[in-house]
Amino acid sequence: MEEIESQDMASQDIPQETPAKDVFIAPSIHGQAILAGASYTHHSPISEVVSRNLSTECILGVDEAGRGPVLGPMVYGLFYLPLIQHRSLLAQTHHFDDSKVLTPTFRSSLMKALCTPGTDLYQNCGWATRVMSARDIGSGMLKPAGTYNLNAQAMDATIDLIKDVFAKGINVREIYIDTIGNPAMYQKKLERIFPTTMITVAKKADSLYPCVSAASVCAKVTRDAALEVCYQTYASAADAPEEPQAAAEGWGSGYPSDARCTTWLKGHMNPVFGWGSECRFSWSTAKDLLEAKGTGTKVDWPVEDDEQGMRVTDFFSTTADGAIDKESNELTSWFGRPVAEEVF
Repeated sequence: MEEIESQDMASQDIPQETPAKDVFIAPSIHGQAILAGASYTHHSPISEVVSRNLSTECILGVDEAGRGPVLGPMVYGLFYLPLIQHRSLLAQTHHFDDSKVLTPTFRSSLMKALCTPGTDLYQNCGWATRVMSARDIGSGMLKPAGTYNLNAQAMDATIDLIKDVFAKGINVREIYIDTIGNPAMYQKKLERIFPTTMITVAKKADSLYPCVSAASVCAKVTRDAALEVCYQTYASAADAPEEPQAAAEGWGSGYPSDARCTTWLKGHMNPVFGWGSECRFSWSTAKDLLEAKGTGTKVDWPVEDDEQGMRVTDFFSTTADGAIDKESNELTSWFGRPVAEEVF
């Protein structure tokens, strides 16, 4: 199953993935939407340098955070800046790198600088995030027909973010993206959508290209803060005085391989509804707990028998001899008459 593969791919380095206790709350955190289980997009203002001259050639990177967890959203981050400042500003001056190898404190400090007017990052760089809620991820993957799998959801989020930047008039010349699945196939699809832009899709792009590293920081800090928002509904509950006050101490990283996460899931499962909108019900971790003997409540939904269903024409009035009257006959003609089997 795809979701199991996603867990295996993204469940490495759990200590680095544990949310920071004092994560920076960026403008990309929309508390009400997160608590409602809604997905949303946030864009920073166009940077001062780029807004003064929209013809400035820019480089853009995209990366995600939270692909594998059973708890919390998956967040896509996008980052752009003038092409000539790519490595000097991001790598040499501020030491951006793959968010997983940076400490939570350093990630937060970079994000804070990016959001603070007057800093060189704020003046030169623009960024955006797409928060894909656990509820929406699960509902897409659990559709009874035409499953909207995680790769498709991720690709659509990436494409929409890039389109938004082009719609703002930003002159994007180069795009770098950390791979989803097969890099060559993904790159060809993007080249068809954005034919005038040089596009590179590569594995470990977050370690190779500073703009992708910066995008990964935006995504990771936003996800960590979103986890805190979700967790506070439990930490502040009046009937749970022993509940840890931070997500890192409660459900941990949110990954299935994290013992803190699975322990929290077992201890907070409602026998009927399971968990809240913070949980990806399409993950086998959640499904196995709900279906385990003696834990969840089994519900049998009544299924209507189509054979007993009524037709629209069953409600038309008839005359004494059983024929449909003239007024009803007009409605019958409108909806159509049954055809005898002999016709076929």
